[in-house]
Amino acid sequence: MRLALPAFGQVARRTLPFLGALLTLTACLGSETTSVPNIPSNPAVETYNSATGVVIANMSKVNDNLFIQETAVGTGAEAVSGKVLDMRYTGRLTNGKVFDTNVGKTIFTFTLGSGQVISGWDLGLVGMKVGGKRKLVIGSTLAYANQSPDPSAIPQNSTLVFDVELIAVR
Repeated sequence: MRLALPAFGQVARRTLPFLGALLTLTACLGSETTSVPNIPSNPAVETYNSATGVVIANMSKVNDNLFIQETAVGTGAEAVSGKVLDMRYTGRLTNGKVFDTNVGKTIFTFTLGSGQVISGWDLGLVGMKVGGKRKLVIGSTLAYANQSPDPSAIPQNSTLVFDVELIAVR
C-alpha cells in the first residue's frame, strides 16, 4: 500500500504562514531580551558592599534618589550654583567596584548647576565648603538612568556612590 503525500504546494500553503508567524515572534522576543528596560534604581533599598562605606541609615536624604553624608566639614568658600568647582572624586558601583576616579590625576573642574555633570552632583554638592568631603549616593534617575555612557563600566540604571572632596570654588 502506498501513502499519498500532499503535493508541495499544499504543504507550502499550510506551512509558510506558520513559519512567518514563528519568525515574527522570534524577532519580537529577541529584541525584547536585548533592550534595557528603564527601571530606575532605588538607593534606599540597595545592598552596598562594605568597600563603598555606605550605611543609608546614617545619611541625609535629599530626595528619593540622593543621599548625602558629610565625612569632613570644610571651612572655605561655599559651593553655590554658577560657581566653578575643582573636585577630587572616586565613583563606585554598589558592589564596591570603582568605575572612575581622578585621585592622583588632574583635578576635575566644572560649573555647578550648569548641567555639565550628572544631576546628582549638581544637587549633592550645593552648600559644600572648600576642604570638605562628602559621600553621595545617587539613584539612576539623577545619574545616567538607562543611558549609561559605558554600560561595561556602569550598568544601565545603576545607583552610584561617590566620595568627593571640594578643592576650590571660583
